[in-house]
Amino acid sequence: MSVWSPSSCTISHADNGVFEGAGIVKVFAALALLATPLAAADVPSGQPVTLHEVLVDAQETATYLRFRFLAPQIGKSVDFDLAGPDMMHLCQNVALKYMTDYALEGDKIVISFMDRITEFGVPDPDAVQYFEAFKPKNDTCMWDDF
Repeated sequence: MSVWSPSSCTISHADNGVFEGAGIVKVFAALALLATPLAAADVPSGQPVTLHEVLVDAQETATYLRFRFLAPQIGKSVDFDLAGPDMMHLCQNVALKYMTDYALEGDKIVISFMDRITEFGVPDPDAVQYFEAFKPKNDTCMWDDF
């Protein structure tokens, strides 16, 4: 597994077996903008969101860039219809820039919101999560099916 280290600004290789066989690489945010919570005004709904992690998920047919955000108000004061424009906004204004800044390539971008931190791929029946998929095309996020 390759892990980007913000302290050294280099790529290192570690084999800890956590995602063995899953084709996933964790990439950690180092930009000051992404290292701190995004202000409520930074998304259309006004809800607070924080980038938790970015996963590069290489599958046989496509590579998914998974941007996982903590959004504690989902399922409470923010429903999926209200969160949808936030996801588009974050794809357009955070994910595309992140891809450029870190030379990441992917066929699809998945923006996910979770009301609490969860481990990727591990079911948590108490957690509320919303997902939306996008296709990056000509510096734009296009809504896409999974």
